[in-house]
Amino acid sequence: MFETVEIPVWLLWVAGLLAAVATLDRILGPSVRWFFRRRMERAVARLNKRLDRPIEPFRLAQRQDMIIRLVYDRKVMEAVAAHAAKTGVPPSVAFEEARRYAREIVPGFSATLYFGFATRAARWLSRALYRVRIGRVDAALRAIDRRATVIFVMNHRSNMDYVLVTWLVAERSAISYAVGEWARVWPLSRLIRAMGAYFIRRGSRNALYRRVLARYVQTAAAEGATQAFFPEGGLSLDGRVGPARMGLLGYVVQGFDPAGRDVVFVPVGLAYDRVLEDRLLTEADRTGIRRFRARPLSILAFVARTALRLIRRRFGGFGTAAVGFGAPVSLRAALAKGMTTEGLGAHLMAEIARVVPVVPVPLIAAALAQGPASRAELAERIAALAVRLVAEGAILQLAPQGMARTLDEGLAPLIGRGIVTEGPGGTLTPAGDGARLLQFYAAPVLQRLERVSAMQQT
Repeated sequence: MFETVEIPVWLLWVAGLLAAVATLDRILGPSVRWFFRRRMERAVARLNKRLDRPIEPFRLAQRQDMIIRLVYDRKVMEAVAAHAAKTGVPPSVAFEEARRYAREIVPGFSATLYFGFATRAARWLSRALYRVRIGRVDAALRAIDRRATVIFVMNHRSNMDYVLVTWLVAERSAISYAVGEWARVWPLSRLIRAMGAYFIRRGSRNALYRRVLARYVQTAAAEGATQAFFPEGGLSLDGRVGPARMGLLGYVVQGFDPAGRDVVFVPVGLAYDRVLEDRLLTEADRTGIRRFRARPLSILAFVARTALRLIRRRFGGFGTAAVGFGAPVSLRAALAKGMTTEGLGAHLMAEIARVVPVVPVPLIAAALAQGPASRAELAERIAALAVRLVAEGAILQLAPQGMARTLDEGLAPLIGRGIVTEGPGGTLTPAGDGARLLQFYAAPVLQRLERVSAMQQT
Protein backbone atom coordinates (compact mmCIF):
# COMPACT_ATOMS: atom_id res chain seq x y z
CA MET A 1 0.00 0.00 0.00
CA PHE A 2 2.87 2.36 0.81
CA GLU A 3 5.18 1.13 -1.89
CA THR A 4 6.78 3.56 -4.32
CA VAL A 5 5.08 3.69 -7.71
CA GLU A 6 6.81 5.07 -10.78
CA ILE A 7 4.77 7.28 -13.11
CA PRO A 8 5.78 9.20 -16.23
CA VAL A 9 6.72 12.85 -15.78
CA TRP A 10 4.02 13.95 -18.24
CA LEU A 11 1.37 12.23 -16.12
CA LEU A 12 2.69 14.03 -13.04
CA TRP A 13 2.35 17.33 -14.87
CA VAL A 14 -1.22 16.52 -15.90
CA ALA A 15 -2.14 15.56 -12.30
CA GLY A 16 -0.57 18.76 -10.99
CA LEU A 17 -2.42 20.83 -13.56
CA LEU A 18 -5.75 19.23 -12.69
CA ALA A 19 -5.08 19.79 -8.99
CA ALA A 20 -4.30 23.47 -9.68
CA VAL A 21 -7.49 23.88 -11.70
CA ALA A 22 -9.53 22.25 -8.93
CA THR A 23 -7.91 24.52 -6.34
CA LEU A 24 -8.69 27.63 -8.39
CA ASP A 25 -12.26 26.53 -9.04
CA ARG A 26 -13.18 25.37 -5.54
CA ILE A 27 -11.07 27.56 -3.24
CA LEU A 28 -9.75 30.67 -4.97
CA GLY A 29 -12.52 31.04 -7.59
CA PRO A 30 -15.41 31.81 -5.20
CA SER A 31 -13.28 34.35 -3.32
CA VAL A 32 -12.23 36.11 -6.51
CA ARG A 33 -15.80 36.13 -7.84
CA TRP A 34 -17.06 37.51 -4.52
CA PHE A 35 -14.40 40.24 -4.59
CA PHE A 36 -15.29 41.42 -8.10
CA ARG A 37 -19.01 41.07 -7.38
CA ARG A 38 -18.65 43.37 -4.37
CA ARG A 39 -16.72 45.89 -6.45
CA MET A 40 -19.41 45.77 -9.13
CA GLU A 41 -22.19 46.28 -6.56
CA ARG A 42 -20.41 49.33 -5.14
CA ALA A 43 -19.88 50.76 -8.62
CA VAL A 44 -23.57 50.23 -9.44
CA ALA A 45 -24.58 51.91 -6.17
CA ARG A 46 -22.51 54.98 -7.14
CA LEU A 47 -24.00 54.96 -10.63
CA ASN A 48 -27.56 54.74 -9.33
CA LYS A 49 -27.06 57.93 -7.32
CA ARG A 50 -26.56 59.98 -10.51
CA LEU A 51 -28.94 58.15 -12.86
CA ASP A 52 -32.52 59.35 -13.21
CA ARG A 53 -33.63 55.74 -13.42
CA PRO A 54 -31.41 53.36 -11.39
CA ILE A 55 -30.23 50.08 -12.88
CA GLU A 56 -32.81 47.43 -12.09
CA PRO A 57 -31.86 44.27 -10.13
CA PHE A 58 -33.20 42.29 -13.08
CA ARG A 59 -30.36 43.62 -15.26
CA LEU A 60 -27.74 42.73 -12.64
CA ALA A 61 -28.79 39.10 -12.17
CA GLN A 62 -26.38 36.37 -13.24
CA ARG A 63 -26.99 35.43 -16.87
CA GLN A 64 -27.26 31.73 -16.08
CA ASP A 65 -29.89 32.45 -13.43
CA MET A 66 -31.90 34.48 -15.94
CA ILE A 67 -31.72 31.67 -18.47
CA ILE A 68 -32.98 29.15 -15.92
CA ARG A 69 -35.76 31.51 -14.86
CA LEU A 70 -36.82 31.98 -18.48
CA VAL A 71 -36.85 28.32 -19.56
CA TYR A 72 -38.78 27.26 -16.42
CA ASP A 73 -41.36 30.01 -16.89
CA ARG A 74 -44.85 28.50 -16.83
CA LYS A 75 -45.83 29.81 -20.25
CA VAL A 76 -42.55 28.67 -21.78
CA MET A 77 -43.06 25.19 -20.33
CA GLU A 78 -46.57 25.15 -21.83
CA ALA A 79 -45.09 26.15 -25.19
CA VAL A 80 -42.49 23.36 -24.86
CA ALA A 81 -45.24 20.78 -24.30
CA ALA A 82 -47.25 22.14 -27.24
CA HIS A 83 -44.16 22.12 -29.49
CA ALA A 84 -43.36 18.52 -28.52
CA ALA A 85 -46.93 17.41 -29.22
CA LYS A 86 -47.06 19.23 -32.57
CA THR A 87 -43.68 18.11 -33.91
CA GLY A 88 -43.59 14.65 -32.32
CA VAL A 89 -40.20 15.16 -30.69
CA PRO A 90 -39.60 14.02 -27.08
CA PRO A 91 -40.34 16.71 -24.46
CA SER A 92 -36.69 16.66 -23.38
CA VAL A 93 -35.60 17.58 -26.92
CA ALA A 94 -38.16 20.40 -27.08
CA PHE A 95 -36.95 21.65 -23.68
CA GLU A 96 -33.33 21.73 -24.87
CA GLU A 97 -34.45 23.68 -27.93
CA ALA A 98 -36.12 26.25 -25.65
CA ARG A 99 -32.97 26.39 -23.52
CA ARG A 100 -30.92 27.08 -26.66
CA TYR A 101 -33.24 29.94 -27.61
CA ALA A 102 -32.98 31.36 -24.08
CA ARG A 103 -29.16 31.29 -24.22
CA GLU A 104 -29.33 33.07 -27.57
CA ILE A 105 -31.67 35.80 -26.30
CA VAL A 106 -30.66 36.54 -22.71
CA PRO A 107 -27.92 39.20 -22.41
CA GLY A 108 -25.14 39.37 -19.83
CA PHE A 109 -25.18 43.02 -18.79
CA SER A 110 -21.96 44.58 -17.51
CA ALA A 111 -22.37 47.98 -15.86
CA THR A 112 -18.62 48.55 -16.04
CA LEU A 113 -18.48 47.90 -19.78
CA TYR A 114 -21.66 49.86 -20.48
CA PHE A 115 -20.84 53.03 -18.52
CA GLY A 116 -17.08 52.72 -18.56
CA PHE A 117 -16.60 52.04 -22.26
CA ALA A 118 -19.79 51.96 -24.35
CA THR A 119 -21.27 55.33 -23.43
CA ARG A 120 -17.91 57.11 -23.70
CA ALA A 121 -17.17 55.49 -27.05
CA ALA A 122 -20.67 56.38 -28.25
CA ARG A 123 -20.20 60.01 -27.24
CA TRP A 124 -16.79 60.23 -28.94
CA LEU A 125 -17.97 58.55 -32.14
CA SER A 126 -21.15 60.63 -32.38
CA ARG A 127 -19.26 63.89 -31.96
CA ALA A 128 -16.46 62.80 -34.28
CA LEU A 129 -18.83 62.00 -37.14
CA TYR A 130 -21.64 64.53 -36.67
CA ARG A 131 -22.70 67.87 -35.26
CA VAL A 132 -25.15 66.55 -32.69
CA ARG A 133 -28.17 68.74 -32.05
CA ILE A 134 -30.81 67.73 -29.53
CA GLY A 135 -34.41 68.81 -29.87
CA ARG A 136 -36.65 69.87 -27.03
CA VAL A 137 -37.20 67.34 -24.29
CA ASP A 138 -40.86 67.26 -23.36
CA ALA A 139 -41.41 68.39 -19.78
CA ALA A 140 -43.53 65.30 -19.16
CA LEU A 141 -40.44 63.17 -19.76
CA ARG A 142 -38.98 64.39 -16.48
CA ALA A 143 -42.22 63.67 -14.65
CA ILE A 144 -42.48 59.96 -15.54
CA ASP A 145 -43.16 57.80 -12.51
CA ARG A 146 -39.83 56.36 -11.37
CA ARG A 147 -41.52 53.01 -10.82
CA ALA A 148 -42.76 52.82 -14.42
CA THR A 149 -40.98 50.90 -17.16
CA VAL A 150 -39.71 53.25 -19.86
CA ILE A 151 -39.50 52.06 -23.47
CA PHE A 152 -38.04 54.42 -26.07
CA VAL A 153 -39.70 53.90 -29.46
CA MET A 154 -37.77 55.30 -32.44
CA ASN A 155 -37.65 55.52 -36.19
CA HIS A 156 -34.80 53.47 -37.63
CA ARG A 157 -32.68 55.55 -40.02
CA SER A 158 -29.19 54.12 -39.56
CA ASN A 159 -27.16 51.72 -37.46
CA MET A 160 -25.77 54.89 -35.90
CA ASP A 161 -29.12 55.11 -34.08
CA TYR A 162 -27.83 52.66 -31.47
CA VAL A 163 -24.70 54.73 -30.88
CA LEU A 164 -26.43 58.09 -30.75
CA VAL A 165 -29.26 57.13 -28.40
CA THR A 166 -26.94 55.14 -26.09
CA TRP A 167 -24.95 58.32 -25.50
CA LEU A 168 -27.94 60.67 -25.15
CA VAL A 169 -29.73 58.44 -22.63
CA ALA A 170 -26.59 57.59 -20.65
CA GLU A 171 -27.34 60.19 -17.96
CA ARG A 172 -30.83 58.81 -17.45
CA SER A 173 -30.49 55.03 -17.51
CA ALA A 174 -28.90 51.97 -19.06
CA ILE A 175 -30.86 51.09 -22.17
CA SER A 176 -31.40 47.63 -23.66
CA TYR A 177 -31.87 47.13 -27.41
CA ALA A 178 -33.31 44.33 -29.47
CA VAL A 179 -30.57 43.60 -32.01
CA GLY A 180 -31.00 41.65 -35.25
CA GLU A 181 -29.02 38.65 -36.41
CA TRP A 182 -26.47 40.85 -38.21
CA ALA A 183 -24.63 41.32 -34.90
CA ARG A 184 -24.37 37.64 -33.96
CA VAL A 185 -20.73 37.51 -35.01
CA TRP A 186 -17.95 36.77 -32.52
CA PRO A 187 -16.46 38.82 -30.85
CA LEU A 188 -19.02 41.55 -31.63
CA SER A 189 -21.80 39.41 -30.18
CA ARG A 190 -20.01 39.12 -26.80
CA LEU A 191 -19.56 42.89 -26.62
CA ILE A 192 -23.17 43.65 -27.57
CA ARG A 193 -24.55 41.11 -25.12
CA ALA A 194 -22.39 42.57 -22.32
CA MET A 195 -23.91 45.98 -23.08
CA GLY A 196 -27.36 44.56 -22.27
CA ALA A 197 -28.69 44.04 -25.79
CA TYR A 198 -30.59 40.89 -26.67
CA PHE A 199 -30.63 39.16 -30.03
CA ILE A 200 -33.79 38.46 -31.99
CA ARG A 201 -34.53 36.49 -35.14
CA ARG A 202 -36.62 38.88 -37.21
CA GLY A 203 -39.40 37.14 -39.08
CA SER A 204 -39.04 33.79 -37.30
CA ARG A 205 -42.21 31.70 -37.52
CA ASN A 206 -41.14 29.17 -34.88
CA ALA A 207 -43.87 29.28 -32.21
CA LEU A 208 -41.57 28.03 -29.45
CA TYR A 209 -38.93 30.66 -30.25
CA ARG A 210 -41.55 33.42 -30.31
CA ARG A 211 -42.87 32.31 -26.91
CA VAL A 212 -39.39 32.35 -25.34
CA LEU A 213 -38.69 35.80 -26.81
CA ALA A 214 -42.10 37.09 -25.72
CA ARG A 215 -41.61 35.93 -22.15
CA TYR A 216 -38.17 37.56 -21.96
CA VAL A 217 -39.52 40.90 -23.23
CA GLN A 218 -42.54 40.70 -20.93
CA THR A 219 -40.42 39.81 -17.90
CA ALA A 220 -38.00 42.65 -18.61
CA ALA A 221 -40.92 45.09 -18.88
CA ALA A 222 -42.51 43.77 -15.68
CA GLU A 223 -39.18 44.15 -13.83
CA GLY A 224 -38.74 47.77 -14.97
CA ALA A 225 -35.85 47.34 -17.43
CA THR A 226 -35.49 50.38 -19.70
CA GLN A 227 -35.61 49.28 -23.33
CA ALA A 228 -35.51 50.73 -26.85
CA PHE A 229 -37.63 49.46 -29.74
CA PHE A 230 -37.58 50.20 -33.45
CA PRO A 231 -41.26 49.44 -34.17
CA GLU A 232 -40.67 49.54 -37.95
CA GLY A 233 -38.71 46.31 -37.55
CA GLY A 234 -35.77 47.41 -39.69
CA LEU A 235 -34.02 50.30 -41.39
CA SER A 236 -36.22 52.61 -43.44
CA LEU A 237 -35.58 52.00 -47.13
CA ASP A 238 -37.34 55.10 -48.42
CA GLY A 239 -36.49 57.54 -45.61
CA ARG A 240 -40.04 57.74 -44.27
CA VAL A 241 -41.33 56.68 -40.88
CA GLY A 242 -43.09 53.43 -41.69
CA PRO A 243 -45.94 51.55 -40.00
CA ALA A 244 -45.36 49.66 -36.77
CA ARG A 245 -44.96 45.93 -36.70
CA MET A 246 -46.69 44.24 -33.82
CA GLY A 247 -43.80 41.99 -32.74
CA LEU A 248 -42.11 43.34 -29.60
CA LEU A 249 -44.81 45.95 -29.08
CA GLY A 250 -47.45 43.22 -29.16
CA TYR A 251 -45.51 41.15 -26.63
CA VAL A 252 -45.43 44.08 -24.19
CA VAL A 253 -49.17 44.73 -24.53
CA GLN A 254 -50.07 41.03 -24.19
CA GLY A 255 -48.02 40.64 -21.01
CA PHE A 256 -49.10 43.93 -19.42
CA ASP A 257 -50.78 43.79 -16.01
CA PRO A 258 -52.82 46.99 -15.41
CA ALA A 259 -52.58 46.41 -11.67
CA GLY A 260 -48.80 46.23 -11.78
CA ARG A 261 -46.03 48.49 -13.02
CA ASP A 262 -47.06 50.92 -15.77
CA VAL A 263 -45.23 50.95 -19.12
CA VAL A 264 -44.48 54.35 -20.62
CA PHE A 265 -43.48 54.73 -24.27
CA VAL A 266 -41.29 57.71 -25.18
CA PRO A 267 -41.37 58.63 -28.90
CA VAL A 268 -37.94 59.54 -30.31
CA GLY A 269 -37.31 61.00 -33.76
CA LEU A 270 -33.87 60.69 -35.40
CA ALA A 271 -32.57 62.62 -38.41
CA TYR A 272 -29.23 62.78 -40.24
CA ASP A 273 -27.61 64.91 -42.91
CA ARG A 274 -25.78 61.76 -43.98
CA VAL A 275 -27.08 58.25 -43.48
CA LEU A 276 -24.02 56.03 -43.78
CA GLU A 277 -25.99 53.24 -45.45
CA ASP A 278 -27.99 55.49 -47.82
CA ARG A 279 -26.91 53.88 -51.11
CA LEU A 280 -27.48 50.36 -49.77
CA LEU A 281 -30.94 51.31 -48.53
CA THR A 282 -32.05 53.05 -51.72
CA GLU A 283 -30.78 50.13 -53.80
CA ALA A 284 -32.75 47.69 -51.61
CA ASP A 285 -35.82 49.90 -52.04
CA ARG A 286 -35.33 49.91 -55.83
CA THR A 287 -34.92 46.14 -56.15
CA GLY A 288 -37.44 45.22 -53.47
CA ILE A 289 -34.91 42.81 -51.93
CA ARG A 290 -34.35 43.61 -48.28
CA ARG A 291 -31.00 41.90 -48.08
CA PHE A 292 -28.01 44.16 -47.80
CA ARG A 293 -25.07 42.62 -49.61
CA ALA A 294 -22.42 44.91 -48.22
CA ARG A 295 -18.86 44.10 -49.31
CA PRO A 296 -16.59 43.78 -46.23
CA LEU A 297 -13.56 45.13 -48.09
CA SER A 298 -15.50 48.22 -49.15
CA ILE A 299 -16.63 48.81 -45.58
CA LEU A 300 -13.11 48.40 -44.23
CA ALA A 301 -11.77 50.78 -46.89
CA PHE A 302 -14.42 53.38 -45.96
CA VAL A 303 -13.62 53.06 -42.24
CA ALA A 304 -9.87 53.30 -42.93
CA ARG A 305 -10.28 56.42 -45.08
CA THR A 306 -12.47 58.10 -42.47
CA ALA A 307 -10.09 57.17 -39.63
CA LEU A 308 -7.11 58.51 -41.60
CA ARG A 309 -8.90 61.80 -42.23
CA LEU A 310 -9.77 62.01 -38.54
CA ILE A 311 -6.15 61.45 -37.54
CA ARG A 312 -4.95 64.07 -40.00
CA ARG A 313 -7.71 66.43 -38.85
CA ARG A 314 -9.01 66.78 -42.39
CA PHE A 315 -12.42 65.30 -41.68
CA GLY A 316 -15.25 67.83 -41.71
CA GLY A 317 -17.86 65.39 -40.46
CA PHE A 318 -21.03 64.03 -42.03
CA GLY A 319 -23.13 67.04 -41.15
CA THR A 320 -25.84 67.23 -38.51
CA ALA A 321 -27.42 64.42 -36.51
CA ALA A 322 -30.44 65.47 -34.48
CA VAL A 323 -32.78 63.86 -31.96
CA GLY A 324 -36.26 64.95 -30.93
CA PHE A 325 -38.25 63.63 -27.95
CA GLY A 326 -42.05 63.47 -27.82
CA ALA A 327 -44.62 63.34 -25.05
CA PRO A 328 -44.67 60.00 -23.17
CA VAL A 329 -47.57 57.61 -23.79
CA SER A 330 -48.83 55.54 -20.86
CA LEU A 331 -49.85 52.00 -21.78
CA ARG A 332 -52.23 51.83 -18.82
CA ALA A 333 -53.99 55.03 -19.95
CA ALA A 334 -54.09 53.91 -23.59
CA LEU A 335 -55.72 50.57 -22.72
CA ALA A 336 -58.15 52.30 -20.38
CA LYS A 337 -59.32 54.36 -23.37
CA GLY A 338 -59.97 51.16 -25.31
CA MET A 339 -56.99 51.51 -27.65
CA THR A 340 -56.03 48.30 -29.46
CA THR A 341 -52.47 47.14 -30.03
CA GLU A 342 -52.71 48.18 -33.69
CA GLY A 343 -54.14 51.55 -32.66
CA LEU A 344 -51.33 52.04 -30.14
CA GLY A 345 -48.73 51.20 -32.79
CA ALA A 346 -50.24 53.68 -35.26
CA HIS A 347 -50.39 56.37 -32.57
CA LEU A 348 -46.76 55.85 -31.56
CA MET A 349 -45.53 55.98 -35.16
CA ALA A 350 -47.47 59.19 -35.74
CA GLU A 351 -45.86 60.69 -32.63
CA ILE A 352 -42.42 59.59 -33.80
CA ALA A 353 -42.96 61.16 -37.23
CA ARG A 354 -44.08 64.36 -35.53
CA VAL A 355 -40.84 64.74 -33.56
CA VAL A 356 -38.36 63.80 -36.30
CA PRO A 357 -36.16 66.93 -36.47
CA VAL A 358 -35.59 68.83 -39.70
CA VAL A 359 -31.87 69.16 -40.49
CA PRO A 360 -30.18 71.00 -43.40
CA VAL A 361 -29.72 68.24 -46.03
CA PRO A 362 -33.33 66.92 -45.85
CA LEU A 363 -34.61 70.51 -46.01
CA ILE A 364 -32.50 71.22 -49.12
CA ALA A 365 -33.57 67.89 -50.66
CA ALA A 366 -37.25 68.72 -50.05
CA ALA A 367 -36.76 72.10 -51.72
CA LEU A 368 -35.06 70.49 -54.75
CA ALA A 369 -37.96 68.03 -55.01
CA GLN A 370 -39.92 70.98 -56.44
CA GLY A 371 -37.51 71.05 -59.40
CA PRO A 372 -34.08 72.43 -60.38
CA ALA A 373 -33.24 75.84 -58.95
CA SER A 374 -30.50 78.40 -58.64
CA ARG A 375 -28.96 79.12 -55.24
CA ALA A 376 -31.12 82.23 -54.86
CA GLU A 377 -34.31 80.31 -55.72
CA LEU A 378 -33.29 77.48 -53.41
CA ALA A 379 -32.76 79.93 -50.56
CA GLU A 380 -36.30 81.26 -51.07
CA ARG A 381 -37.74 77.76 -51.12
CA ILE A 382 -36.07 76.59 -47.91
CA ALA A 383 -37.14 79.79 -46.15
CA ALA A 384 -40.75 79.19 -47.21
CA LEU A 385 -40.55 75.52 -46.16
CA ALA A 386 -39.10 76.50 -42.78
CA VAL A 387 -41.98 78.92 -42.16
CA ARG A 388 -44.54 76.20 -42.96
CA LEU A 389 -42.79 73.66 -40.75
CA VAL A 390 -42.48 76.03 -37.79
CA ALA A 391 -46.18 76.89 -38.10
CA GLU A 392 -47.00 73.19 -37.82
CA GLY A 393 -44.81 72.68 -34.74
CA ALA A 394 -41.93 70.86 -36.41
CA ILE A 395 -38.56 70.65 -34.66
CA LEU A 396 -36.00 72.54 -36.74
CA GLN A 397 -32.35 71.80 -36.05
CA LEU A 398 -30.74 74.12 -38.58
CA ALA A 399 -27.62 76.27 -38.47
CA PRO A 400 -27.98 78.84 -35.66
CA GLN A 401 -26.29 81.43 -37.92
CA GLY A 402 -29.37 81.60 -40.17
CA MET A 403 -30.74 80.36 -43.48
CA ALA A 404 -27.67 81.34 -45.51
CA ARG A 405 -25.49 79.08 -43.38
CA THR A 406 -28.16 76.36 -43.47
CA LEU A 407 -28.08 76.50 -47.27
CA ASP A 408 -24.30 76.05 -47.23
CA GLU A 409 -24.44 73.21 -44.67
CA GLY A 410 -27.06 71.32 -46.66
CA LEU A 411 -25.83 71.95 -50.17
CA ALA A 412 -22.08 71.41 -49.73
CA PRO A 413 -22.27 67.66 -48.93
CA LEU A 414 -24.77 67.04 -51.75
CA ILE A 415 -22.45 68.67 -54.27
CA GLY A 416 -19.36 67.11 -52.70
CA ARG A 417 -20.79 63.59 -53.03
CA GLY A 418 -21.92 64.20 -56.62
CA ILE A 419 -25.60 63.89 -55.75
CA VAL A 420 -26.30 67.41 -57.03
CA THR A 421 -24.44 69.28 -59.76
CA GLU A 422 -24.30 73.00 -60.40
CA GLY A 423 -24.61 73.84 -64.09
CA PRO A 424 -22.97 76.72 -65.98
CA GLY A 425 -25.96 78.95 -65.29
CA GLY A 426 -25.87 78.13 -61.58
CA THR A 427 -28.80 75.73 -61.82
CA LEU A 428 -28.72 72.92 -59.27
CA THR A 429 -29.92 69.53 -60.54
CA PRO A 430 -29.63 65.87 -59.44
CA ALA A 431 -26.77 63.89 -61.03
CA GLY A 432 -26.66 60.14 -61.73
CA ASP A 433 -28.56 58.33 -58.98
CA GLY A 434 -28.90 61.66 -57.17
CA ALA A 435 -32.67 61.86 -57.75
CA ARG A 436 -33.25 58.66 -55.75
CA LEU A 437 -30.96 59.80 -52.92
CA LEU A 438 -32.58 63.25 -52.84
CA GLN A 439 -35.97 61.58 -52.54
CA PHE A 440 -34.61 59.43 -49.70
CA TYR A 441 -33.39 62.48 -47.74
CA ALA A 442 -36.42 64.64 -48.54
CA ALA A 443 -38.86 61.92 -47.41
CA PRO A 444 -39.19 62.83 -43.69
CA VAL A 445 -39.81 66.52 -44.47
CA LEU A 446 -42.30 65.75 -47.23
CA GLN A 447 -43.99 63.15 -45.02
CA ARG A 448 -44.49 65.77 -42.34
CA LEU A 449 -46.02 68.22 -44.82
CA GLU A 450 -48.23 65.50 -46.32
CA ARG A 451 -49.55 64.57 -42.87
CA VAL A 452 -50.37 68.20 -42.18
CA SER A 453 -52.17 68.56 -45.51
CA ALA A 454 -54.15 65.35 -44.89
CA MET A 455 -55.20 66.57 -41.41
CA GLN A 456 -56.30 69.93 -42.82
CA GLN A 457 -58.41 68.22 -45.50
CA THR A 458 -60.18 66.06 -42.92
